[in-house]
Formats: sequence, structure tokens, C-alpha cells
Amino acid sequence: MSGFAGYGDLGIDYVELGVEDLDASTAAWVEQYAFQVVAPEVSTGNGLRSVALAQGGITLVLTESRTQDHPIGAYTRRHGDGVADIAVQVPDVGAAFAEAVRRGARPVAAPAPHPAGGETATVSGFGDVVHTLVPDGGSAAPTLPRGLVADPAALAAARAVTPPVGLQEIDHFAVCVNAGELQPTVDYYCEVLGFDGVFEEHIVIGAQAMNSKVVQNASKSVTFTVIEPDVTAEPGQIDEFLARHGGSGVQHIAFSVEDAVRSVGALSGRGVQFLDTPGSYYDLLGERVSPKNHPMDDLRRWNLLVDEDHAGQLFQIFTRSSHPRRSLFFEVIERLGAETFGSSNIKALYEAVELERARQGGTAR
Repeated sequence: MSGFAGYGDLGIDYVELGVEDLDASTAAWVEQYAFQVVAPEVSTGNGLRSVALAQGGITLVLTESRTQDHPIGAYTRRHGDGVADIAVQVPDVGAAFAEAVRRGARPVAAPAPHPAGGETATVSGFGDVVHTLVPDGGSAAPTLPRGLVADPAALAAARAVTPPVGLQEIDHFAVCVNAGELQPTVDYYCEVLGFDGVFEEHIVIGAQAMNSKVVQNASKSVTFTVIEPDVTAEPGQIDEFLARHGGSGVQHIAFSVEDAVRSVGALSGRGVQFLDTPGSYYDLLGERVSPKNHPMDDLRRWNLLVDEDHAGQLFQIFTRSSHPRRSLFFEVIERLGAETFGSSNIKALYEAVELERARQGGTAR
């Protein structure tokens, strides 16, 4: 089955992150990641403050809640800063909401009018993450929540992806779920929300192991890589994320770029810190892949990982988490036709994380 519960193919409208300090979070996204404020801060007067930022095809809403009885306040109290809502576009909000609930989605907010026109509704996702359904009216402007209104000129400027940072789109979300929740999560997205299962693997790293499955919408514009720990193996980094995050949630967001070397160099210059890759990775890299587009010296300098599948190559790197709980982090990925997610790099990534854990005295990311 493809399409959102029979009502067309959904696409990401915006991603809302619950944050504990709106000013500091906004400054970090603007100063380090080169996002632009496209809808200035709105305060509802009941302890809620929100702002919208954009870069390329990516729109982020940052929301701080001073009241713990609001869903965002409850989210940040439980998880700290993190992805609380992945809003998706559908042709008919009311019909999609009704069909999703009929198929088993938990209703969070029934369809209600939106100030910009049409209506919005919300259904459950995974863990405490929800999906707000917004009308797909063909407009470049997102249907923002909490009274936020995007300035057309600011949005147009933000949408024009410019080097050197050049974040383009959200390539995928990596989602960690508790042991035993992988298949139910995959089933939910396939049977209820109209995704397709496209990839799965069992990954063993030393004494640690995990199971992973990937689900995508029909156009492949929304991708969730869902991971659960293998409880028959030693506890590892997935277990640590679940413990530090307080249950299932988004472990990282991957941002696509046209030139990973240029983008990572620019982000590093703005203060974004990336994980180091063991030097031995590059010593052995030539035995399994001949990198295209980027010289080996540049890959080594910027710690970029390389993988190859039947369709092409990809270059990727992961940020060092600045989250107080060392949970949420981000990925930069350049695809040269590759359709998979760098599974050959997982071992190298985990080796890098282990070095980071040792550097921090045994703590996780």
C-alpha cells in the first residue's frame, strides 16, 4: 500500500522540537547551522513561546513551554530537547484523520480550523512523537502552529539553498525504539499510515547488536530508520539512548547536502562539532570502495564516512551531541545515487562513538 491511508502521498511540512531554552536553541540553529528565522517569535501568554526557522526545504519550529501540563512541556520534562512533532501534508485533513484513526492511529487532536485556511489534526506516531496533519495546498509556505506566520521574503531567502553550508532537505529520521517495539512500529507506519517497508538488517558490532528496519512513503520523501536493541547481546549505545532519552524517540535527523566536504567544512567553521573517525578507517577504505567526487585527503580531514550500494555512493558524518543528555544529534549526508543508509559505516561509526564515550569518561553521546 502506498500513500497516506489512501489519501495521497504525504510530505514533511515542518518538524517541531520541544526546547527548554528557546533563545539559546534559536541562536544555535542560526549561528551554527545557518538557519534563518522565517516566522518571528510568538508567545501565547500561557507560557508557550515558538519561533520558525528554515533552510532549503527544511522548516523547524522551536517551542518552549513553561507549563508542564502542555504537551510540549510534558515532552521536554520527560526527554529534554527533542523532536516532538513531525507535521505532514495530506490532501484532505479530515478524511486522512478519520481513515488513520479507523486503521488504528490514536487521535491526539481532532480536525480544527487553521488561521491560514483549511484545518489541521494530530495523530500518534512513535513514543511521544506525534504527526500533525496539515493541508497540502501546493504552497511553499508551511502551515505553522501556534499563531506563527512565515514572512514571504524571509522564507524565499531561506529556501534558496546557498553554499557553503547548504542543507537541502531532511534525508531521514533515525528512530530508536524499545526492544520488542520494532515490528509494531513498522506495522503501524505501513498498515495505518501507508508507508512501505524497504530495508531491514541485523547489525552486530562486537558484543553489541541491533535490529533495523526502514519505512518510506511512496515518493521516498519521508523515511524512518527504526532501530531496536538486540536483548540477546550486550547492552550498547541504543540502550543508552533509550535510557537517557526516556524511551523511544528520534535519535538523529539526517540533512542532505550537495557537497559534503564543503558543507562539513563550513559547519565546522561555525562551531558545529563532528565525531572523529578512526584513522584506520581510511587506511582500509580503498579495499571496499573507490570514492568519487572527493579526494581521500579531504575525506580524512573532515572525518567523512563513505559507503556504496547498487545505485551509487554516499558520504556521511554525524555531529557530536550537544544535548545535555547526550541523546539527540544530527547527520550530514551527500548521496551520489545511493539509496541505502551507510550500513557498512555503522561499525566505523560505533567505533567512533566508543572513542567519544571513552573521552567523556564512559558517558554516551
